[in-house]
Amino acid sequence: MPSLRVAFIKANWHAEIVSQAETGFRQELDRQQAEYAVDSWDVPGAFEMPLLAQRLAKSGNYDAIVCAALVVDGGIYRHDFVAQAVVSGLMQAQLATEVPMFSVSLTPHNFQPAAEFIDFYREHFVKKGQEAAKAVLQIHRLQLSKA
Repeated sequence: MPSLRVAFIKANWHAEIVSQAETGFRQELDRQQAEYAVDSWDVPGAFEMPLLAQRLAKSGNYDAIVCAALVVDGGIYRHDFVAQAVVSGLMQAQLATEVPMFSVSLTPHNFQPAAEFIDFYREHFVKKGQEAAKAVLQIHRLQLSKA
């Protein structure tokens, strides 16, 4: 039985980039030799992540929830409000449920659907996933030491 149970929620916008966060997350957990189970959940966009995160936290099945999204300004209207709503929603959900939640949600200033941007953000999301894994493990260890 794994000692760490994680729900990993990914927004489907720019899935080829966002999915790299989970790849990096799992790589780092393996590198740290953690005993873990990760359930993956896909949602249409970033805005849908906080509600699912809260519901999963309330299930009692998870020690941590990680949410990943790439929220871009497509030149038509700004998406800053979406990113702010997501982070605020995750904070509210973790405070209400006492299940730690981690965000790998980025809002770049300059994103274009060109190969060099996509390659850069794919690599960046791997790194951010690794950072999230380190944070999850650190908080999990703190919780175990307080139990």
